[in-house]
Amino acid sequence: MFGRKKPFLGGSFDREKEYPVIRSSICTGEQVAGFKEKATGRFREVLCIRSTKDRELFLETYGILPEEIHKEW
Repeated sequence: MFGRKKPFLGGSFDREKEYPVIRSSICTGEQVAGFKEKATGRFREVLCIRSTKDRELFLETYGILPEEIHKEW
């Protein structure tokens, strides 16, 4: 019931409608990877990044280059 949220890794994203984003908290430094819709600005959370392995997993799973990621605070 409670506990760690399982990441939804799989599927794909539409590069025409969405772009990859890593959101970072200014206070805690917590980072969340996901996709943001270009039209509405709606953020879809995919994975909580706790280490560089998590970031690499996100990039590899969705075929994203590091320079494609937008960072938000």
